[in-house]
Amino acid sequence: MPQLMVVSMLLFFTLSVPVAVSIGLASMLGVAYDGITWLVIAQQIYAALDKYPLVAVPFFILAGNLMEAGGISERMVDFAKSVVGGMQGGLACSCVLTCMIFAAVAGSSVATTFAVGAILIPAMVKHGYPKPFAASLQASAAELGVIIPPSIPMILFAVSTDTSVGELFIAGIGPGLLIAGALMIYVWLYARRHGYGKQDGADRLALWPAFKRAWLALLMPGIILGGIYGGVFTPTEASAVAVVYALVVGIFIYRRLTLSTLSRTLHRSVVSTAVIMFVIANAGVFGFLLNRAGIPAALGEWLSHVFNNEYTFLMGVNVALFIIGMFIETSASIVVLAPLLLPVAMQFGLDPAHFGVIMVVNLALGMVTPPFGVNLFAACTVANLPIERLVRSLLPFVGVVVACLMVITYVPEVSLFFKELAYG
Repeated sequence: MPQLMVVSMLLFFTLSVPVAVSIGLASMLGVAYDGITWLVIAQQIYAALDKYPLVAVPFFILAGNLMEAGGISERMVDFAKSVVGGMQGGLACSCVLTCMIFAAVAGSSVATTFAVGAILIPAMVKHGYPKPFAASLQASAAELGVIIPPSIPMILFAVSTDTSVGELFIAGIGPGLLIAGALMIYVWLYARRHGYGKQDGADRLALWPAFKRAWLALLMPGIILGGIYGGVFTPTEASAVAVVYALVVGIFIYRRLTLSTLSRTLHRSVVSTAVIMFVIANAGVFGFLLNRAGIPAALGEWLSHVFNNEYTFLMGVNVALFIIGMFIETSASIVVLAPLLLPVAMQFGLDPAHFGVIMVVNLALGMVTPPFGVNLFAACTVANLPIERLVRSLLPFVGVVVACLMVITYVPEVSLFFKELAYG
């Protein structure tokens, strides 16, 4: 049965059947082959979705969209430009810094790509940066949306493996800062080497005026993360707080959210949420059938024989996840693979939060690599470029993130320092 399910799922993928539908059809074949009651499909769909932390997913998606529509992201961009925009290459560095700030609320890389890229890709092109470079930078920096907390993929990992959402969130801070710093160093060196960005500081605001204009927007990440780690509210409750804050600021203070804008924002958020939830629902049935067939235990035993220690295991997992992430959507990969791989990782003595961060960072690379990189398509849409124009300029950014991934993988303190500081 497991072989039938996996082969049929891959076959559906090659036929361009949507990911969620492919998983669902493969699960139905598994149920028919096993001869169990069809009621198990409805039971497992309900069980997969009946998890309190999943409430955070639609709220964080909505919060990110409200930030874009309500002018919050625009003020974050102006502030980031005032901080690092004065040096050569500062506008490109502003893109990374803005994505990092925006990620601290939105939790979605696609939302970050559209919200920040719509402002900064045209600005970078205006300042002389090649359009493929600007789009590649935006797609890569938007990865921070799923690494720096809050993160929707981290919520899915926690739900799929019964891991603490709070521990995963705080474990993502160090890796997020590492990747952001590495990307900023690369784009700064690139700009100096090729002579780009010499006039980046021409149209930026001074630091104090930019801060006064953006302080309410900048307060949002502080309220969300401070509330979570200060024990004021849970990560799930924080998602609702983010929505309320974005609504109040966008409607009553910045006055950018109108009824028509709000209607479009709600519609887009509902569609995005439905896609993710449909994947989770079908993956719940798929995972149940694999567990019923004893695949997690068999996989654990096989991997224990193949890999002698945690270092070779992690290298094998990284290579596999990098390839899988190129072809399968991140949410689907996490909800299917995390319950299978985490027990094996724990046999090698790995911390669940550390392994979760490795998995999220690795699969986030799939968002910027062809053929199915969602960030890549979003950046191409904003920049109005065909995807093949981005491949050459994208490779160095992928190399930078891969180098950071190796550090995150083999230096656990990068992920666990803040976790140990908060949880002991």
